[in-house]
Amino acid sequence: MQFKMVHENYNVTDLSASLHFYEQALGLKESRRLTVEDGIIVYVKNETGDFELELTWLKNHPQKYDLGECEFHLAFTTEDYQGAYEKHKAMGCVCFENPEMGIYFIEDPDGYWLEIIPADC
Repeated sequence: MQFKMVHENYNVTDLSASLHFYEQALGLKESRRLTVEDGIIVYVKNETGDFELELTWLKNHPQKYDLGECEFHLAFTTEDYQGAYEKHKAMGCVCFENPEMGIYFIEDPDGYWLEIIPADC
């Protein structure tokens, strides 16, 4: 039996701000949208694969989500690590740097951490 990872879900408080962030920071664009009774689910992805990030906005949850200690994250590789780093610094979303490991993290509008890794790692 084999399993294929298809998406990861992040609940968001401001769907427009999240969509803007993910497109600007990582080039992820809306691939599909579902309107459900209690909110909206939007899937974003890019042309590099089939994996999607599911952004869920719930009508009755206007407050920030408690993300604990942010010990979980989604990771992205890039061929232009330095260019990505400069872009994210300019956006003000770099939240943690680990030069020893050659990686850094960015933070989305809801506090989710996303790891940025050079493609050759």
